[in-house]
Amino acid sequence: MTVRAWGELLRVSALFTVPGDALAGAAASGRRPDRGTALAVGASLCLYEAGMALNDWADREEDAIDRPHRPIPSGRIAPAAALAAAGALTAAGLGLAARVGRPALAVAAGLAATVWAYDLRLKHTSAGPAAMAAARGLDLLLGATATGASGRARGAWAGAGAGEGPASGRGPDPAARGSVRGALPAAGLLGAHTYAVTAVSRHEAHGGSTSAPLAALAAVAVLGAAAVREQRGRCGAQRTDPHAANGKQGGPPGPHPSHRSPASPDPTTPGFVRTALTSSYFRTAAVPLLHAALNPSPPLTQRAVGGGIRAMIPLQAALAARAGAVGTGLGVMGLVPIARTLARKVSPT
Repeated sequence: MTVRAWGELLRVSALFTVPGDALAGAAASGRRPDRGTALAVGASLCLYEAGMALNDWADREEDAIDRPHRPIPSGRIAPAAALAAAGALTAAGLGLAARVGRPALAVAAGLAATVWAYDLRLKHTSAGPAAMAAARGLDLLLGATATGASGRARGAWAGAGAGEGPASGRGPDPAARGSVRGALPAAGLLGAHTYAVTAVSRHEAHGGSTSAPLAALAAVAVLGAAAVREQRGRCGAQRTDPHAANGKQGGPPGPHPSHRSPASPDPTTPGFVRTALTSSYFRTAAVPLLHAALNPSPPLTQRAVGGGIRAMIPLQAALAARAGAVGTGLGVMGLVPIARTLARKVSPT
């Protein structure tokens, strides 16, 4: 019973929507996943679970009325234990990010601050959906910043010997800036989806809103149209990283595939893969949203929110494929059956 209670508190069925953020960020930055990506995934998981525990701690009085079956109001988990778990998980997430480097730690700190601000203050304000969207966007940018960080650090130390680079005090590593810039469009698309789902979730306890699911349905259609297009000019981060060209990132010497001209065809990203992944995203999110729009009852609204949460996985996969990382996208899609199976046992909302 204790294990199940913690599983409900931490929304373990929604946990599998998190790794794809960092992987999509790595793909959008033009780099292959590496040790830094793995650490970013670990940091993301910890910060996400910290947010889940803190959310229920902050909503414990409201849940006692609307959701008395939740772990804290039902007495299965003490409020102090949930708050302590939130603090410990936040510290663990920041610790993992710190192992990657200062840029990743800075992004993770911003993500942690956004999560705590949302749960403790912004959730029930008009800024709530925007805060949640910012958290998802930062999570994707964390993956972009962490990927390739070790190679950039070696370049910084080498450049410092010649009076160049961030170690010489002449400014941030341009490769790190390139990674973030390349991932900004993907972060914006994921954040927009999160905004739409969060706006619907504000009505899941009582239902009654037709406009929120209709607006989210329109947003899903627009996002799907954007995700199915191949990302252009995705080589900014690679161009600024001299170590990617000479094989120091772990790949073979010579030009990286991302050095192709933005106008040239990309044989590694067949359009049908992007179309299939985007179709899965649209189907997963749109069908329950349409049902909620036609009948805005609490159960159907909650189902629409759950569908929107699960739809993040195919969206992340589509964003990775959009950036040319078809294998990463298909790997992310492997999380779908796990999330679907766990959702039958533990609600993601």
